[in-house]
Amino acid sequence: MHIVLAGGGTAGHIEPALNTADEIRSRNCGDSISILGTSKGLESVLVPARGYSLTLIPPVPLPRRINKDLFTLPSRLHEAIGQTKHHLIESKASVVVGFGGYVALPAYFAAKALNIPIVVHEANAKPGLANKIGARFATKVVETVEGSISNAIQIGLPLRYSIAHFDKSQNRSAGLGLWNLDAARPTILVFGGSQGARRLNELCAGAVAKFPEGIQVLHIAGALDFDRVSQIAGARANHRVLGFCDQMPAAYAVADLIISRSGASSLTEISIAGRPSILVPFPYAADDHQTRNAEVFERAGAAKLVQERDLDEGKLAALALSILNDPAISERMAAAARSLAIPDAAERVCAAIEATFSNP
Repeated sequence: MHIVLAGGGTAGHIEPALNTADEIRSRNCGDSISILGTSKGLESVLVPARGYSLTLIPPVPLPRRINKDLFTLPSRLHEAIGQTKHHLIESKASVVVGFGGYVALPAYFAAKALNIPIVVHEANAKPGLANKIGARFATKVVETVEGSISNAIQIGLPLRYSIAHFDKSQNRSAGLGLWNLDAARPTILVFGGSQGARRLNELCAGAVAKFPEGIQVLHIAGALDFDRVSQIAGARANHRVLGFCDQMPAAYAVADLIISRSGASSLTEISIAGRPSILVPFPYAADDHQTRNAEVFERAGAAKLVQERDLDEGKLAALALSILNDPAISERMAAAARSLAIPDAAERVCAAIEATFSNP
């Protein structure tokens, strides 16, 4: 059985595909795997780094307003479908699994044309256009947030093994030593997603100056913003700034509160870690899906949702302190976050894939 995974462009599409690929390998539910992507997306770096074959197709971003790209869409989509069909035939694909984004749409159409089973995975509370189209003729549709897309089964978002099998006590001691943090002092973890978040970084760096010295901040600023945030932080002993973090289980384990964007992967990891959070959606996300994601956590009592336009450094600091200074609120939010966790999502996605083999 050859399994083709389609997820490219941003880490939000690529990581679930890679984590699913890892699970496929570990349980031997397919003989071989290939991943569809483009040369322009993060997949060109992330996929080979994880040891998987990347098959390149032309990028077909879907225009969200009337412009020249809208008029060239049919020809560009036709070309991408043609190249995808060639790969599916050559690899003798048994199933196509799509995770949304502009790589998934040609994969869905190509698989449909060749009568190959399709599994659609929707990560966000508000589905993207590619998945909404693919779900209409897919063999199986699965989702992270219940009720996000029609005729779907909720299975969660596939995570890396180290996050899905998160052990707080083991990772906490590692994190305290790794970043020289004081176990007796509250720690706020700040991150903006796979590529950082410039405005969120500014707000958080400014808020640190308003915190009592007893609060320490672990701030993952992103590689592009590391120097600037480090300069803002200056010599503050309670503000650790990182450009990148490859030890996220340890970072979650030391956190008493998380301030972050609200991409699907970030929220799923926060739920597994069981941490209270302040969520600041990326204001320019397609269809404002990050707000919809954050609303799920806010309704559950797991997070405080605040829009970037409504924040300043003082408001952010006050909100963070109101959570940290009230253990009862903090623990209720942490428990609510844990209630949203589905740690075996990767296994569930693989079960859905295997079902297409036995019931095509």
